[in-house]
Amino acid sequence: MSNFRHGWRAARASGCGLSASGRGILGLFLAATLVLAASSAALAQGAVKSVHKDWQIRCDTPPGAKSEQCALIQSVTAEDRANVGLTVIVLKTADQKSKLMRVVAPLGVLLPSGLGLKIDNADIGRAGFVRCLPNGCIAEVVMDDQLLQKLRTGKTATFIIYQTPEEGIGFPMSLAGFGEGYDKLP
Repeated sequence: MSNFRHGWRAARASGCGLSASGRGILGLFLAATLVLAASSAALAQGAVKSVHKDWQIRCDTPPGAKSEQCALIQSVTAEDRANVGLTVIVLKTADQKSKLMRVVAPLGVLLPSGLGLKIDNADIGRAGFVRCLPNGCIAEVVMDDQLLQKLRTGKTATFIIYQTPEEGIGFPMSLAGFGEGYDKLP
């Protein structure tokens, strides 16, 4: 549990989301936020390069980038609120030294409560939001090997956002195909 929390703090402190690769993927990431109010069948911008069960690898060449950049993406909506969605984006930095997970949550989330994560009902911890943009608020974590392994072997990840201190909204997300998709990321 502490690794998840520590990873989120490290991501905020290091500014790792601002690398050249991060800026390019941020474009993909921002495009993904456009699907927040749409159904889970709606797709983010970028060409689908491959599908790995419930995950997609999407690639795009952002303006000013030297090469195509890719991310493993899945978007879901709340089971009881079709107009509330969440997008998870997993990527490797250009230098291949870091593995990042970015989660775009809808505007209106209670920022101090952060973003909760459970994998197969085991509490992994909470992460803070690093910034809000016009289409959603972003939480980011540098994934360690332990978290990556849990995502590879788990069946369901449940991301939890809070609208009030007492009211959490869970977003169950299938992990089917996560490991295969992650291994195919360039």
